[in-house]
Amino acid sequence: MKTLLKTKIFTLIVLLSIFATSCNDDDNNTPPEDKTITGIASKTADLSILVQALTKAELAVTLQGSGPFTVFAPTNAAFTAFLSSAGYASINDVPKAALTQILLNHVVSGAVKSTDLTTTYIKTLAKGTASTTNSLSMFVNTAGGKVMLNGVATVITADIMASNGVVHVVDKVIGLPTIVTHAIANPNFTSLVGALTGAGQPDFVTILSGTGPFTVFAPTNAAFTALNTELAPGGIASVSAANLTKVLQYHVVSGNILAASLTEGQVVATLQTPQTFKVLLTGGAKIEDARARKSTIIATDVQCSNGVIHALDKVLLPTF
Repeated sequence: MKTLLKTKIFTLIVLLSIFATSCNDDDNNTPPEDKTITGIASKTADLSILVQALTKAELAVTLQGSGPFTVFAPTNAAFTAFLSSAGYASINDVPKAALTQILLNHVVSGAVKSTDLTTTYIKTLAKGTASTTNSLSMFVNTAGGKVMLNGVATVITADIMASNGVVHVVDKVIGLPTIVTHAIANPNFTSLVGALTGAGQPDFVTILSGTGPFTVFAPTNAAFTALNTELAPGGIASVSAANLTKVLQYHVVSGNILAASLTEGQVVATLQTPQTFKVLLTGGAKIEDARARKSTIIATDVQCSNGVIHALDKVLLPTF
């Protein structure tokens, strides 16, 4: 009897040991929590369409990588509005190549917190059709205590920290920016936009939203203010609509001309045919116009999907 009891006790101990080992094995087999950008998006109900898009574009695994990345993540409402405006019934209807670039236009290298953002241009991971070497630019505007991107999307939830970067939730899908997109987004170009859309002008918005590529040497607001003084007493208002068209066309060049490709003494043909201007690089990059006036290039290589923008501190003038 004692032998039988001992046998039962021994058997019970063995069974308990097996059960405990099994439980430990189950615990060990539980996958670790995915704290990457993709993992966080997957656990956020309002980012479910983003996750579908990342999966279709085969970027979900990329955003589980080491990075670090910063992702401006559109909400479901943002994607729904984007799909509706583009005429798509669902994310599955968006061509994969186009979807990939749109998504990459929301991704920046590095872990960029909201406190690191200032009013300036940053580079996304997207490419437009105008350049194979220069990634698309994103204009960040932090005026008024908000973070606005390309004049289109606003950050509504910032600094969601992931193991491989940062997520900022935004209220709009950020399309690939054209020259017009960047001109409108940057408050330093309001005078230029006003001139381009003024009475008696060609439809520059449609032209500069086209395929291109174009290179625009864009005068800042300060440049237009200086021109107004230069043309006193009548100022810019004294320039006829036809001559203003010539001035604006004189700032546009065919092709995607990056700053690194400019050479000393280079003569550049403009859309104001047959007028040209000259590039001067000694002592800093400048443009010499048809009247021998010199303008300094103060910002370069703002890459758009259909061209590139370089900012000038003075308006160029052709001969009339």
